[in-house]
Amino acid sequence: QVQLHESGGGLVQTGASLKLSCAASGRSSGRFTIGWFRQAPGKDREFVAASSRSGANTAYADSVKGRFSVSRDNAQSTVYLQMNSLKPEDTAVYYCAADSIFRPVMASVTSYDYWGQGTQVTVSS
Repeated sequence: QVQLHESGGGLVQTGASLKLSCAASGRSSGRFTIGWFRQAPGKDREFVAASSRSGANTAYADSVKGRFSVSRDNAQSTVYLQMNSLKPEDTAVYYCAADSIFRPVMASVTSYDYWGQGTQVTVSS
């Protein structure tokens, strides 16, 4: 079992930056691909970014490429999502999730087994 806990959300203005953290604990917590997803009110949960177990491979949604960056510190069992140049359309609850299967980085919600509770990010215009 893996427990995930997100932090770092908040209310910011357009153009600001935020850095989200995803702290993992439990069995082999540092050995999973970690993905970031977000869900805005009335919308489906969507893929944002992901990092492979080693951090060598990453993936991003087109909507955040060039603005968001995912990194990880396996010694601290923590994955980060650096979000720059934030826009009102980035407003959502952000979740981190773990994929326990050894495979390429996946972007689908159904590929991830374990989920955190989410952290709210609100970008005002």
